[in-house]
Amino acid sequence: MKYRNLGITNEKLSAIGLGCMGMSFAYGPTDEQESIATLEKALDLGINFWDTADMYGNGANEELISKVLVPNRDKVFIATKFGFRFKDGIAGASGTASTYFDGSPRWIKSAVEKSLKRLGIDTIDLYYAHRIDPNVPIEDTVGAMADLVKEGKVRYLGLSEASPSSIIKANAVHPIAALQSEYSLLTRDVEKEILQTVRELGISLIPYAPLARGLFSNSLNLENLAADDFRRTLPRNQGEYARNNAQLVADFSILAKDKNCTPIQLALAWVLYQGDDIIPIPGTKKRKYLEENVGALEVKLSASDLKNIVEILDKYPNVGARYSEGAMALVNH
Repeated sequence: MKYRNLGITNEKLSAIGLGCMGMSFAYGPTDEQESIATLEKALDLGINFWDTADMYGNGANEELISKVLVPNRDKVFIATKFGFRFKDGIAGASGTASTYFDGSPRWIKSAVEKSLKRLGIDTIDLYYAHRIDPNVPIEDTVGAMADLVKEGKVRYLGLSEASPSSIIKANAVHPIAALQSEYSLLTRDVEKEILQTVRELGISLIPYAPLARGLFSNSLNLENLAADDFRRTLPRNQGEYARNNAQLVADFSILAKDKNCTPIQLALAWVLYQGDDIIPIPGTKKRKYLEENVGALEVKLSASDLKNIVEILDKYPNVGARYSEGAMALVNH
């Protein structure tokens, strides 16, 4: 395993982290035994950076992770997130009528205690605001998060899907170690202003969904997904966007074959090549995919390779939105 620094800290995180959401939430049937085996395999591979959130299965994901985290606490840098709440107590996707965001200091104090209890630990390594609450000044949210650092309940602070202005305001209250945002070959919004902002402030970018939620596997078929798999609802998996993306990934797969790697590995290698301050967290709930992801670290990309990848993206620009309209309304605040 290769390692990268978290922001300007001395923390060494695996260059590829592990997104754990799908083990408990949003991606169809769960398999606790295989998920635990995947977490244990992550340890064997040197993947020490694990990502979860209190909303994933309404706490179920944190509880699942705790089974491997607690006996291996010194081997894992654990990140979790707060803010999404459910009106009826049943977990749902962001942007839906049953879900709302709460970035208030009062909720933060409660949310962190719940996460610590579910995880079975005394201190969370990296604690993110899952979104920016437009009804609460970011200074108030981060001020409450900073109190958790003083109390020893949290070590480092992070934001997720924040705008440049919010990042700057937050960092002025307390150093922000990481910004988590969706970033992949199909989702490059952060390249406009956000990437420059975090680099100026010494903040690591943590891309989630770096494989476009399975699109780059070149085998994503909505008909084979469970009825409750939220990828069925994503705009880029519908109609003209789906046709565009199928052609894009087909061409991309030819490029991967020429590189003697899988499309997944090539797509992840591209994200890794965007800078040593970038630590992607591809999600998986199966060991075989975890091992495939790690193989991306061995893929070498030349200037010609990078040029060829951009040419494919330019050829098929109609990729579609990454989220539903409701979920998109919650990002970049």
